[in-house]
Amino acid sequence: MASTGLPSISTLHSLQSPQLAAVLDLLFEPCVPLHTLSVNLLHEQTFSSYDDLITSIGVQLTDLAESSSTSDTRWLESILGAHPRLGEKKIDSTQSKEEQAQLASGHHAGEDKLSEMNTLYEQTFPGLRYVAFVNGRDRPAILDDMQGRIDRKDISLERAEAIKAMCQIAADRARKLQQ
Repeated sequence: MASTGLPSISTLHSLQSPQLAAVLDLLFEPCVPLHTLSVNLLHEQTFSSYDDLITSIGVQLTDLAESSSTSDTRWLESILGAHPRLGEKKIDSTQSKEEQAQLASGHHAGEDKLSEMNTLYEQTFPGLRYVAFVNGRDRPAILDDMQGRIDRKDISLERAEAIKAMCQIAADRARKLQQ
């Protein structure tokens, strides 16, 4: 792979499966179900940009979300659940640690509120984890967004929001890794 961590988009289809899984791990969260879903897509299709690749994976995730199959729903939830909870102290992904850094800025009362909201969210949407494109938004803005999504109580829309956020996060990571 290039020094940026991402290989040239034009060479992706020629990489071995473990290398393609590593690319997915850089863009999304490390997740074996996502590897299983998307590595073949990266072998079989050529992309003109990382944005195109991310859009194609978004389509795969949306297909799972729109499926009436319980196993597809569980599969999607396992992929969405790979994203760490916002404000979590132990985050394995280096990218997520950096993205969430401003949320961890020493507000213990805010940490408690974020933890409460994560719990309420997961009770409202069993099997899902709140996924949002943080990108500089402060804690109050994130909490307002989370509350709005909880109040809406629409699991189908919530899955779509989570997929959209995952793709926004991946596109932002791709841009940073290619700089």
